[in-house]
Amino acid sequence: MVEAAEVFRRYGPQYREKYGERMLPSHRRVMWAIEHCRTKSLGGHVYYCEHCEETCYCYHSCRNRHCPKCQSEKGQQWLEKQGDTLLPVPYFMLTFTLPAEVRKLARPQQKLFYNLLFRASAAATQKLALDPRFVGGKIGMVGILHTWGRNLSYHPHVHYLVPGGGLAEDGETWLPTRKDFLMPVKALSKLFRTKFRDALRQAGCFKDISASVWTEDWVVHCQPVGSGLGALKYLAPYIFRVAISNNRILSLENDRVTFRYRDTDSGQERVCTLAAEEFIRRFLQHVLPKGFVKVRYYGIFSPAWRKRLAMLRCRLGGESPPNPDSDDANKQDEVDIPANAVLCPKCGRVMLKGQRLRSRGRCPP
Repeated sequence: MVEAAEVFRRYGPQYREKYGERMLPSHRRVMWAIEHCRTKSLGGHVYYCEHCEETCYCYHSCRNRHCPKCQSEKGQQWLEKQGDTLLPVPYFMLTFTLPAEVRKLARPQQKLFYNLLFRASAAATQKLALDPRFVGGKIGMVGILHTWGRNLSYHPHVHYLVPGGGLAEDGETWLPTRKDFLMPVKALSKLFRTKFRDALRQAGCFKDISASVWTEDWVVHCQPVGSGLGALKYLAPYIFRVAISNNRILSLENDRVTFRYRDTDSGQERVCTLAAEEFIRRFLQHVLPKGFVKVRYYGIFSPAWRKRLAMLRCRLGGESPPNPDSDDANKQDEVDIPANAVLCPKCGRVMLKGQRLRSRGRCPP
C-alpha cells in the first residue's frame, strides 16, 4: 500500500528546495514528522515472543496531529471521554462554510480567520437559540473545524453537534425542540454573515473583501442526526482525521499521486490524480497553526457547566454514560490483553518489550 509518507520522502526534499524560503516552520515540522514516523530515525523497541521466539522491531511514531499514521486511535479515546456530555434527546448537526471570496483571504491568515469562523458561527447560533420561537434557552455546542474538501481542496468549515433543546432562564427547565427542526437556516445564515462581517471590521480586514460577499447567501446546513451517542460516533472520526488517510491513496507512479474520494453531490466514488508536488501543496495547506484548538465547547457543554450538565442528564432520564465499545472491552478483559500490547505476528500472543533502539535522526526544524 502506498502511504503519504512515501510521497513526502521521495518528493519532499525537492519541494523544500523549491519553496523553502516561503514555507512556514509548521509545514517543515509536519513534513519531517511524516517522513520519519515509525522509522529508525525516531528509535523504538525490540519485542520478543517467549512462545515461538519471534523477534519484532517496533519504531516510535511521530505523534504529530497531521500524520496519517498517528491519529487512528485518538478518535476512539475522545469518544470514550464524552459520556458525561450525553443527553437523552435528539441531536442536530450544524455546518457553517466560508464563501470562496473569504477563503482566499483566510488561507494566508489562517489563525485569525479560523478563530473568527468559530466565534461568529457560535455566537449566531446561540443568539438565535434564545428566540422563544425556536429553542428559547441556552443550548450546548461541540464545534469541530475542517479545512478540506474530499479532493484535498481548501474548504474551511465548522461542524457543530447540538442537542435538540436548551435550558430556560431559571437554569432548571429543559425546553425541547421538535425532533426534525432546530432553527431556520436562512435566518442563521444572515446572522452568521453579519457577525463575521463585524468581526472582520474589528480585525481590520474588512476592506480586503469585495462588497458583493455581504449580499450573497452564506452556506449553513442543519440536519437531525439521531441520539447523542450515535451523533458522537459519527463525529469522532472527523475530529482527528487528517486531510487524507493512507488507505485512500491508490498509486504513486510517474511522479503522480492517485487517490480515491467520494463525490459530495452524487455520493459516488471518484479518482483524482495530482502531480506529487501539487499533492504535497494541497496536503500542507491543511496544516493548522501551532497550538490551534480545533475542537471547542460552548454553552452547557463548556467545561464550567460539566457538573450541572451531569445533573441535567439525570433529570432528563439519562442513565450512566454508556461505553461505546463495551463488547470489545469485555472481550479484551476475557483474554486479559493490554490495550497497547504488541502481538506476535506468528502466534498472536503478547510479546515482551526488550532492548530500546535509540533514535538516529535529528529533531525537526
